[in-house]
Amino acid sequence: MGSASGLGTRSPSFTPYGAADTDFTSGLVDLLADHDDAFLAAYLDDEATVSYRRLRGELAAQTGKALVHPVFFGSAITGAGVDELISGITELLPAAEGDADGLLSGTVFKVERGQAGEKIAYVRMFSGTVRVRDLLRFDRNEVGKVTGVSVFDRGSTVQRDSVAAGRIGRLWGLGEVRIGDAIGEPRTTPERNLFAPPTLETVVVPRNTADKGALHVALTQLAEQDPLINVRQDDSRQEIFVLLYGEVQKEVVGATLANDYNIDVEFRETTTICIERPIGIGAAVELLPKTRSPATPFLATIGLRIEPAAPDTGVQFGLDVKVGSIPTHVYKTVGEFYEAMERTVLEILRQGIYGWEVIDCTVTMTDCDYQAPPRRWPGTTASDFRLLTPLALMGALKQAGTVVCEPIHRFHLEIPSDTFGATVSAIARLRAAVQTQQMRGSSYTLVGEIPAARVHELQQQLPALTRGEGLVECEFDSYQPVRGKIPTRPRTDYNPLNRKEYLLHITRRV
Repeated sequence: MGSASGLGTRSPSFTPYGAADTDFTSGLVDLLADHDDAFLAAYLDDEATVSYRRLRGELAAQTGKALVHPVFFGSAITGAGVDELISGITELLPAAEGDADGLLSGTVFKVERGQAGEKIAYVRMFSGTVRVRDLLRFDRNEVGKVTGVSVFDRGSTVQRDSVAAGRIGRLWGLGEVRIGDAIGEPRTTPERNLFAPPTLETVVVPRNTADKGALHVALTQLAEQDPLINVRQDDSRQEIFVLLYGEVQKEVVGATLANDYNIDVEFRETTTICIERPIGIGAAVELLPKTRSPATPFLATIGLRIEPAAPDTGVQFGLDVKVGSIPTHVYKTVGEFYEAMERTVLEILRQGIYGWEVIDCTVTMTDCDYQAPPRRWPGTTASDFRLLTPLALMGALKQAGTVVCEPIHRFHLEIPSDTFGATVSAIARLRAAVQTQQMRGSSYTLVGEIPAARVHELQQQLPALTRGEGLVECEFDSYQPVRGKIPTRPRTDYNPLNRKEYLLHITRRV
């Protein structure tokens, strides 16, 4: 959107393009015409009808649809380009409108802690109005009462009684809210997950063992506030794992813990996070016993079928049972039963046959039964279904079988042409596969795939291989089956793959 000079110096400048810049306007016409046939036809019919004002209007329209992406330059030191950026935001990203009287719908995009440690949720409102003292339902069937509202107005926040559609507000009182939660009705338009899954993890340990509890609290709060920080706890080994996108993130997390929480930590060796996918169809049924016993402690029938689904579809759950077989004395409605079973299934599939999370599958409940409560004892309870489901689901998963897949990154590598041979040989030893190569002047551009586990080695070796002139960009691409020895992850549950061990734990006999 303009020309920049003095990049990397203490006196940079930015000059925006205007109607008089013919190279800019002609390039803008070509870009916009690629996405709008009517605009192209109008331009070809009579160039004079496509004024600069119409060009800017079409640019704003296509920017709003994410078809084009204007780029501005700015300097944090001098402020050069900042005014032009603000003007561009105002012109090209007009404020969204919504129905303040419509069904409530919003999205939590940020969570922070107040001075007293309370959660503050930043919400973008698409429809409806949130008022103080409203009871809000958000993801995972959680409910919270709004105790305070502030609304952004001219760069600052102002306390208000409500926040309406088209505005961004801060809400107090939602203790269990997380980034990404939908407030009220989820949006009907498809949303893309902007963040790839973390592909690495490491154990984080406080240097002072007395800080162990404080470390867990601090990491939990950081995970609430930052979608790029993920935490996993292994209660059986008393270890806390931080899920990572790269080695540099260790330094960021460590510095944040030291500066904001006064906790010094160290990290153990980084390992790769794999996943499991079913490779066949499996089914298992756990039948309702006549009476409870140590061998059959659950008064319920659960039948589950698991089958592979298309890549990147996650886990889908469905019911294929008669309504009369659902224990309505425990679950008020079929919907409540469905939600409870879905949560249980998703939790169980966090650890598959080899200990990795299971994805891209469909789980269907095919059998269900319960024992109605006679007068002297409760009969089937919610815990019967919750604790029996792991046995049925793992039985079905064992029958289906799984394949362990490792994360693969796509790399874009630019190197001097005279270092081509040495670089290609080195990345081949890292199990990287070059898919395309192109020579441009005195440099080569290589595009290909590399296991996530070897990305850090590539980044470390590249300066020596290319005299410091090489550039590499990597991003998550897909999961592919592991070649060679299958990696496993220690289980953190009661291991429903081993029925005897699981029942001993559940009945508290070990």
